[in-house]
Amino acid sequence: MKKLLVISVVLAGLAVPAGAHAAPKPCKRIVNPYAGTRYEGSDLYRIRARKTTCRTARRVVRRGHRKALADTPDRYGIVRVTYRRWTIAGDLTGDHDHYFATAPGGKRVTWLF
Repeated sequence: MKKLLVISVVLAGLAVPAGAHAAPKPCKRIVNPYAGTRYEGSDLYRIRARKTTCRTARRVVRRGHRKALADTPDRYGIVRVTYRRWTIAGDLTGDHDHYFATAPGGKRVTWLF
């Protein structure tokens, strides 16, 4: 009976791909990316990356967010842009702007402004 339980646990562990439910990893904030503009002093923070490196996540956040700022939000306060193969959406309602970016392969990056 004990052997059957061990085999069941091992098979259950193989059924879920490694990293499929992995928690997003935190990345360093981007401090004052808009020096000399009206956004001076506002950081891009709480950057979280899933299925990608922090280096890539920070690049997507910096360049994608700059592109999103240039776009006009729709009537619901949502902005949508693309940066290379990343689709970026931002919810501009509320005290903090919530953004997320997705790319093929289940890659996902989230951040606040």
